[in-house]
Amino acid sequence: MSHLLPSEKLEEQLPKLLPGVLALYKKHAETFHVSKSLGQILEAAVSVGSRTLEPQLDSLLAALHAQICVPVESSSPLVVSNQKEVLRCFTVLACCAPDRLLAFLLPKLDASNERTRVGTLQVVRHVINSAASQMEVKKPFILSSMRLPLLDTNTKVKRAVVQVISAMAHHGYLEQPGGEAMVEYIVQQCALPPETEPQKLGPDSEDLPADSVRAISISTLYLVSTTVDRMSDVLWPYLLEFLTPVRFTGALTPLCKSLVHLVQKRQEVGADAFLIQYDGNVTLPSPYAITTRLLTVSSNPYLGDGRGAASLRLLNVLHRSIHPALGPRWATTVPLLLEHLDERTEESLSQKEWEEKLLAFLRDTLAVVSDNTWICQLSLEMCKQLPCYNGMPQEKNFLYKCIGTALGAASSKEVVRKQLQELLETARHQEEAEREGLACCFGICAISHLDDVLAQLEDFMRSDVFRKSTGIFNIFKDRSENEVEKLKCTLILCYGHVAAQAPRELVLAKVESDILRNIFQYFSTKVLGIKVETKDPALKLCLVQSVCMASQAICSSTQAGSFHFSRKAELVAQMMEFIKAEPQDSLRTPIRKKAMLACTYLVSLEPALDKQVQADTVHSCLHSVMSVLPEPEGQDDHQESLYLDTMHALEDLLTSLLRRNMTPQGLQIMVEHLSPWIKSPRGHERVRALGLSACLLQYFLEHLHVSALVPFHNLGLLIGLFSPRCADLWPATRQEAVSCVHALLYLQLGYEGFSRDYRDDAVERLLTLKEGLVHPDPAILFHTCHSIAQIIAKRLPPEQLISLLLTMFEGLGDPDKNCSRAATVMINCLLKERGNVLLEKVPEIVSVLRTKLQETREEYVLQAAQHSVYLLASQHCAAVVSSLLGSPLPFDSHTCTLWRALAVEPGLTAQVLGLLLEKVSRDVPFKETRAFLLSSSPGRVATVLPLAATCALYEVMSALASGPAVLQLYPQLFAALLLRVSCTVGVLLPRTLQAKEKRGAGSALAPRSLEPCSSAVDALQAMLLRGGNEDVVQRVELEGGWQLLRTSAGHEEGVARLASAMAKFAGPRLPLVMKELVCTQSSVYEIQRVTSTGFLAELLTSNVVNDLMLLESLLDNLAARQKDPCASVRRLVLRGLANMASGSPDKVRAHGPQLLTAVIGGLDDRDDPHSLVALEAMVGLARLLDLVEPQDLRPVLLHVAIRIRPFFDSEKMELRSASIRLFGHLNKACHGGCEDMFLEQVVGGLVPLLLHLRDPQAPVTSACRFALCMSGPNLECAELQAALQKHLQEGRGLHFGEFLNSTCKLLMLHFPELLGRLVSTSLFYFKSSWEDVRAAAPMLTGFLVLHVEDEHRPQVDLEQLTAALQLLLKDPAPLVRMKAAETLGRLVKFA
Repeated sequence: MSHLLPSEKLEEQLPKLLPGVLALYKKHAETFHVSKSLGQILEAAVSVGSRTLEPQLDSLLAALHAQICVPVESSSPLVVSNQKEVLRCFTVLACCAPDRLLAFLLPKLDASNERTRVGTLQVVRHVINSAASQMEVKKPFILSSMRLPLLDTNTKVKRAVVQVISAMAHHGYLEQPGGEAMVEYIVQQCALPPETEPQKLGPDSEDLPADSVRAISISTLYLVSTTVDRMSDVLWPYLLEFLTPVRFTGALTPLCKSLVHLVQKRQEVGADAFLIQYDGNVTLPSPYAITTRLLTVSSNPYLGDGRGAASLRLLNVLHRSIHPALGPRWATTVPLLLEHLDERTEESLSQKEWEEKLLAFLRDTLAVVSDNTWICQLSLEMCKQLPCYNGMPQEKNFLYKCIGTALGAASSKEVVRKQLQELLETARHQEEAEREGLACCFGICAISHLDDVLAQLEDFMRSDVFRKSTGIFNIFKDRSENEVEKLKCTLILCYGHVAAQAPRELVLAKVESDILRNIFQYFSTKVLGIKVETKDPALKLCLVQSVCMASQAICSSTQAGSFHFSRKAELVAQMMEFIKAEPQDSLRTPIRKKAMLACTYLVSLEPALDKQVQADTVHSCLHSVMSVLPEPEGQDDHQESLYLDTMHALEDLLTSLLRRNMTPQGLQIMVEHLSPWIKSPRGHERVRALGLSACLLQYFLEHLHVSALVPFHNLGLLIGLFSPRCADLWPATRQEAVSCVHALLYLQLGYEGFSRDYRDDAVERLLTLKEGLVHPDPAILFHTCHSIAQIIAKRLPPEQLISLLLTMFEGLGDPDKNCSRAATVMINCLLKERGNVLLEKVPEIVSVLRTKLQETREEYVLQAAQHSVYLLASQHCAAVVSSLLGSPLPFDSHTCTLWRALAVEPGLTAQVLGLLLEKVSRDVPFKETRAFLLSSSPGRVATVLPLAATCALYEVMSALASGPAVLQLYPQLFAALLLRVSCTVGVLLPRTLQAKEKRGAGSALAPRSLEPCSSAVDALQAMLLRGGNEDVVQRVELEGGWQLLRTSAGHEEGVARLASAMAKFAGPRLPLVMKELVCTQSSVYEIQRVTSTGFLAELLTSNVVNDLMLLESLLDNLAARQKDPCASVRRLVLRGLANMASGSPDKVRAHGPQLLTAVIGGLDDRDDPHSLVALEAMVGLARLLDLVEPQDLRPVLLHVAIRIRPFFDSEKMELRSASIRLFGHLNKACHGGCEDMFLEQVVGGLVPLLLHLRDPQAPVTSACRFALCMSGPNLECAELQAALQKHLQEGRGLHFGEFLNSTCKLLMLHFPELLGRLVSTSLFYFKSSWEDVRAAAPMLTGFLVLHVEDEHRPQVDLEQLTAALQLLLKDPAPLVRMKAAETLGRLVKFA
């Protein structure tokens, strides 16, 4: 409405209207409509030229200023619109009252309140833009009023200031005096580091706009440079002044971009318009400063929004200002550098490669300029700028390299040496990066000025820098010492870089005389003539690094092969000292890495190191690196990088040593060094060792050169070391192990003549098996190991198999149980696949298996060893058996385990048992020897092989699985073991084994008895048990037969009891057993013939021989043995024949003549000094007489009676008893038909029978009773027969005197004619050795004489009788003298 009111009315209402509208600001929260109304009113008032407006300006400005200082809520459109309306009001007032407005606004810029200052700056910027004509004359005032806002550090204020300066630039303000300050402010904001800008403000502050101060400043600078033409003269060349100051480093990218645009615009104007005019512009940087600055910052190209590319582009466009000759060359080289940056990112860029390109660019530039003065000026400027980069080690390091490059291109030696001296004096030697940079500078410079560089280093060493006060008041002594140490670090590094960079042909002549001599002179000093080495780790590291570089330089020389490095051993020893001094469990410095690198280069030089020095070197390096504990998860990248670099250095060193001896032996030496680590109980050490081994093997494979087909003689040993690790607890170790095996098999193919690119399908399969090794499932893991072993077995040469197996056997004791199990799997796979070629190595393998079983108690190793022996025996049974038999006796538990392993499969078990039987049977069971030196009776000592075979039989047959094989060989086993028992009765152990037996008996866990006979009995028992005859074993045990078998006295009885038990419980086995025993008839050992005969003889006591139809064959066999030279055999033959009376009584009659002939033949045996055969014949005949046909018996009765008569008075009780009893049986057989000839024998036997009733032995008296009773009927005297029956009844007591008296009475009554014969016979017994018989003889004589009729007395020679009795009176026995006296008394009848 204000526009509709007439001007007079408006003028009239303004004094009321304006205050009223301003008052609405306080009443309404939303002030947009108030501001819009106010703006319209002000426009209307100004349009009519109102005079009443001026008095109200102060209140208007205050109210509007308050509104502009209200924080802008970006989410509230009305607030933003309100600000726009308020600024429109200020525009109206600026047009009508610019002085009053500026007088109000500009003082507000000095206020410290953020909102006030920011709001005021907004109004100023708006006024500059909207009221340009009114502000034209006010520019100086406005510029001067910006002094305090330029100093404000508030971010919002800064942003507002930048916006004001941008407005000023568009309206010519910056061309005024003071405008440069505005430009500088913009550049300062461009240089702000992005990371220091606050990202969030407190809740009471306004939110920052999307663009930060730095971003808006960069944008402003670029827009002003490119779009505001009038600014070109302001910014050029003024912006160049900001290139070199360090504080503007962050603004380099926008500065360079702006300058590039400015130069390009000037190039469009004219050829020389863009040249830098230095006349009057003393503040502008020189071409050398610009070149140095831009080249240095380009070394870190992606920093500061890509300052590298921007700097190079600016350098390129300034080429004519830098040097007129550079344009064409830079037009080619700079784009290449820019292209290199464009193709890469900050992550993918190689810093080393980039710096090399920049230095090459610099060298090329210096070559193009080819002006010594210009080059010297450039190098001076570079040195001058060095302090500018004290906080930027990378850039400073690169600048040092640039200085070295520039000095290298300079031809003035004085300048070069002077600047090198200044660099040494001014360098910050305490900083590692600076020492490295300075050393690089010297190295690069030495490319062109080697002698000058070395001379300058010598001069510096002799200068006052190294002279320090040693006075008592030198309170800075420690500090100066430290400084000197760091200075030495620098010099040592300088020498190292000089050696590395200088021309090789020049270095060789100076490396020992100058470079290394000075290096060690700096490293160690002398105190009182004693060499003292520093403990400063930095100095150590510098020395190691320099030695490394010097060694590398020598190695890379074309004359390295002929160069004799006399200090080589000294240097290696020094490096080893450094390595040993490092902590073994941690890796904190690169000293050991650098030292190993130095050794890597040193070992390849001549002269070669001693073998022991090489070994010590490898040992020290391995010990220093392998035992370093792994860093915990989440370790810093630097530590990880240092560890990897150190491992690579160790790998390079080992490879370098291997390169000196590229033979299988050389490879083995390296692996032997790694072997303890490969078997380490610590996983991280194993994986490192396997990784190194894989690298060495791969290197050996890649560089393999076989000039002739030579064997890879240690292949088996190496594969045996690595292959079990395919089951390591660490997956990484497992995979490295496969890689090692893979490389080894290809090495073997290479030695066999295959080309390097040949690919074997079987070996390649290892790579696919590698994946299976990641799986943690043991079943899959060990199946994979089995597959690997199959591949190895397929490709391994036969001659390598044994070394592989022996190495794997060593792996059975691996502390890693997985690897030990893998070794068992692989061993058995190899034995199964390739065991057929191992015949000659069987003893060695068996011996190792035994040893390994003694060393470990793991059950799985025990089972694997058993399986190994089984596999080996299934291919070489005889060799395995022989090898096991060679084990020391007594067999230990492990050897017994291996024996039992041979009982797994019946076919193999049968072979083993057969071989053992052969060993038992064929070899001599004992040797005759004299027990003592002076002893006349020889003893028997067991031979070892049959004894071992017997023990082995026991072990094999003690396994349950041996049952089928035992049944298959039952007869052979039984016969052989029974005979083994027989021929070991009474046999002693060899002395060596006797001692072992005693020690074993004294131990808590004594093994089975090794006594030969006992071991044979044990084996026989085991055989019977395994053959299913437990009842036989039990019966013989109950009867004490087993114990009897072991003794000489009871052996025959033991055999008899065993035969009896076999007949009862194992009848079906007997035919074949008998067949085997029959074969022993021709044995050279009597005892074996005795045992077999005794066994067969005892079988005849059982009826089972009839059931099995064995009788005839048994009789034939026994009959065939009657002529045996051994009396015991002949005796047992007779016993067996007599046994028919018990076992087959019904068959006796059928074989009567044969039996009688055989038995009676025994009576006539002349080769039996002890008459044991005759005894057996008499006993047997007594058993048979009742069973034979009478017609068969009668022809032999008289002969038998006559033959046995001498035995009546034998000294041996058994003979007396048996003969007398047989006499009784003969009498019994003649009852009812006694012939006269036999009757004579009956009469002749009366006296011995009567007298032996007083025999001291009860069996004899019993036999006499029986014989007399049987004789009675044959005398055909009923009265005498009755008397005999009455007195001699079995079990009844006998009154000998009464009986003798009555018997003599009856004899004399019925047979008086026998008096002389009876008396003469009794006279014979006067001399009997038995007292009772001597006493009975005179009694018998006396009673005969007493009862005979007188007419018969002449039959007696009285004188002879009396003389005999008188002699008896002198007998020592009282009883005999008494009986003699009584008889003499009875002789009175003859007087």
